Amino acid sequence: MDGATFTIVERGAGPPLVLIPGVQGRWEYSRGIVDALARFYRVITFSLADERTGRPDADTPIDVFADQIETVLDRLALREALIVGVSFGGLVALRFAATRPDRTRALVMISAPGPRWHLRPRHEMYARLPWLFGPLFLAESPFRLRKEVMAALPEWPARRRYMADQARTLLTAPVSLARLAARGRLIGTYDRVTDCALVTAPTLILQGDDELDHVTGSGGTNEYARLIRTATHAQMVRTGHLGSVTRPDECAGIVHRFIVDATKDSQHSAA
Repeated sequence: MDGATFTIVERGAGPPLVLIPGVQGRWEYSRGIVDALARFYRVITFSLADERTGRPDADTPIDVFADQIETVLDRLALREALIVGVSFGGLVALRFAATRPDRTRALVMISAPGPRWHLRPRHEMYARLPWLFGPLFLAESPFRLRKEVMAALPEWPARRRYMADQARTLLTAPVSLARLAARGRLIGTYDRVTDCALVTAPTLILQGDDELDHVTGSGGTNEYARLIRTATHAQMVRTGHLGSVTRPDECAGIVHRFIVDATKDSQHSAA
């Protein structure tokens, strides 16, 4: 992917942390957690590359995105970084950590679809005909997410700001329905269980309340903590799948505390 063209976005200062965005593919939808983490780290992010730019000999389609992380580190002359992925980006982070352990200082998977999760039949149909059903999927999203947003942002002014921010992002960073659908279908083809056994970096599995998660539902996210031998599990309160968006400061605080403890432990082990 060295010849691929994409923009690298950097915020803050400190240890390098690569933030991989969710299934929308645009980094702007992760702006809240990017800015919150930038209080502690040099946050490096980007929009996901076009799937057609991957290696023809890639073992799995998700390698397109794992290669992109490696390209980012190479362009910035970084030997390793903290690797953090949100939702679909968590699966990309997992693939990178499994195949590039020497370049992964720590792994954080936020609201990642569980190791055995796949699209529901209705959403599988949406994904196969995105030009027809994509607008319907987007239209029903506010109703599907309403319970979580109400719990995370019970005060109307905060909720109004959130909705305005989301509308502004949708207008200024439009998503490709076809690529969104392709990434959704890709999840079911990626053998996450096998890759979990290859991860050696300290790992945090972070999620919200399953009952408030109306994106992946009870998708078994916490199972990663059992499958990855170096993993610990943490849960955000009063939110579901959208914790990194609705409660970015809380999310960043949990991530930061984990990284401080994990890197401190690894430094002691090295000594």
